Amino acid sequence: MIDAESLNAGGSIPSAPQLCVAFRPAMPIHIAITRRVRPGCEAEFQQALREFFQGSFAHGGVLGATMIVPPPGSDSREFGILRTFADEKERDAFYASPIFKACENKCEPLTESGSWSQRPLHGLEAWFRSPHNPPPKWKMAFATFLGVFPLAMILNLTLGPPFANGRLSRATLSSTLPLLRYWRGS
Repeated sequence: MIDAESLNAGGSIPSAPQLCVAFRPAMPIHIAITRRVRPGCEAEFQQALREFFQGSFAHGGVLGATMIVPPPGSDSREFGILRTFADEKERDAFYASPIFKACENKCEPLTESGSWSQRPLHGLEAWFRSPHNPPPKWKMAFATFLGVFPLAMILNLTLGPPFANGRLSRATLSSTLPLLRYWRGS
């Protein structure tokens, strides 16, 4: 009789947990990038980014890209880029690609030095961004509300004395908005 332990010792059959890891589908990687553009270079930077976006989809692992521009009439010169990759390997290959390096060379004189930042998106912020069956906006709002409202309710019940002269629901709703802003990161 052959048992799994004796076969594993020889390395011929992986254990069940190893099999699960080996066959787990890769999850998309979501990256948020911000860059501050030099004064007067906003339109040129935006055009360069549009051209780069069009060319970047030639790279097979790029699943999505979104440009976030400063609000009209604001003094902000910070542009955001949300980019989605099939997996970490595709992300790394993209950032090492000639397409990306050419865009970096073109955009470098248009942006302030040291203003480039990049961070991965996780949890709900990545789920909301996923190109594979993203939930409808009403579900995203509802899921966020379900996460924030009970926490705000607990905070108001435990820290309620400052809100003692008002109604609990009004106090809870008024504390929900700051929590949403905090969780959103702004």
